[in-house]
Parts: sequence; C-alpha cells; structure tokens
Amino acid sequence: MNTFFYRNSLGVVVIGCILMAATLNCRAQGHNDTVTPVFLTSTDSIGKAVGKADSIEVVSTVGKEALSTAYADSVRLVDNIHRNMAAWHPDPQRALWMALVLPGAGQIYNRKYWKLPIIYGGFMGCLYAMNWNNMMYKDYSQAYLDIMDDDPNTASYNKFLHLGKKIDSSNEERYKRIFKSRKDRYRRWRDMSFFCMLGVYALSVIDAYVDAELSEFDISKDLSLRVEPAVMTVDGRKSVTNIGAASFGLNCSLRF
Repeated sequence: MNTFFYRNSLGVVVIGCILMAATLNCRAQGHNDTVTPVFLTSTDSIGKAVGKADSIEVVSTVGKEALSTAYADSVRLVDNIHRNMAAWHPDPQRALWMALVLPGAGQIYNRKYWKLPIIYGGFMGCLYAMNWNNMMYKDYSQAYLDIMDDDPNTASYNKFLHLGKKIDSSNEERYKRIFKSRKDRYRRWRDMSFFCMLGVYALSVIDAYVDAELSEFDISKDLSLRVEPAVMTVDGRKSVTNIGAASFGLNCSLRF
C-alpha cells in the first residue's frame, strides 16, 4: 500500500513540475508583442516560396508568349498558302497536253480532284460494257455458226435454249433469226461501248482545257441589272433640258 502511494505521489510531482515549467515559458514569451508560429517565422522558407512563385510566373509568361507567337506564325503560313493558291492559275496548253497523255491528269493539274471519280468511273463502265457485249457477241456468233452448218456435233446453241426445248425442222428457221439478231445486237452494243469510252476520253480532255482557260474568268457576285427612267433627245443623247423635244423611256444597264 505504501509503495503504491509513493509511486502515485511521485508521478503527481513530476506532472506538476512539467506544468509549472510550461507556464513559466508561456509567461516569458508573453512579453513579446506578437507570437508567431515557428513554421511561419522562417525567412528562408518564405524567400524560397516567393522565388518559386516568381519563377512559375516567369515560365508561364514565356510559355504564353511562345504559344501566341507559334499561333500567329501558323495563321500567317495558312494565309500565305491560301493567297498563293488563289493567285495561281493553270496553263491551258499544259493542261491540254497532260489530259491527252493521261486521262485525268489535266484535272489533277487544274486541282479539280472531285472530277477524277467521274472520269475513271466512266472509263470503267465503258470497259465493262465493252467486255460483256463482246463475250455475248462471241457466244451468239458461235451458236449461229453451229446452227447454220450440218454437223450435229457442233451444238453450242443448246445452252441458250430453255429447259425441255429442242431445235428441229419446225423451229430451226426461227432460232436462226434469233441468233443472228442477237449476234448483231451485241456486236453493235460492243462497238457503241467503245465509242462511248472514246467520248469520255474526249470530254476529259475538253474539260481540262476549258477549265484551265476559264480559270481567270471573273465569276464575282457583282451581277446587277439597273433600270432607271431616262429622258432622250432626238439625237439619242440623255438630256434634262429642252423637255419639249425629248422622249421618255427606261434605261437598262447590266453589269457582269
């Protein structure tokens, strides 16, 4: 029991000494006008913080100036490109020769790229039609030759007959006329496809030349028709005097 009381008393005394020392320390510091926390009174840390803020502001300012300069340079470059493209005009003779050598080259030279699918689509369509009609022409020509001869082993015309149909003496003449007409028809369509392809080629050449020739043609929106009253004299000149010898009318002027 005494040991327990002694230990507790000793602890109370130690705690009391610590509290007294802290009180004296606070009174000693109380004579100062202001009490500033230790982490705010360090001049070195304040200086470092201010220097860091200044450096961040300088870097931010330099970055903004560099971005603005780069943006201005890019805008100036784009404007120069647009100005050069607007001032460029194709040479009609060069466009003509390029279109003659290679279909579509004149349109590429004139920078009308959207016309290329039309031109090459026309060529591909004409080539396909010419190949198909030529194949059908050969098949019907062979069938016509086989039906005209007397050899029973040559009967390629059977592939054109419907199921269950046969050629005999009763309908042989009719099938001869059918095969002949279809042979002539596909031959005519084959030749027409070839001439259509030549027409597409000629149109591509003409388009390239005319487009280059009209590249400097004024197509501004200043198209106006002006109608105003006019007083004309006997000799045809406008006049506001001598009204008695003048005639009245309308003066039309077209600007294009």
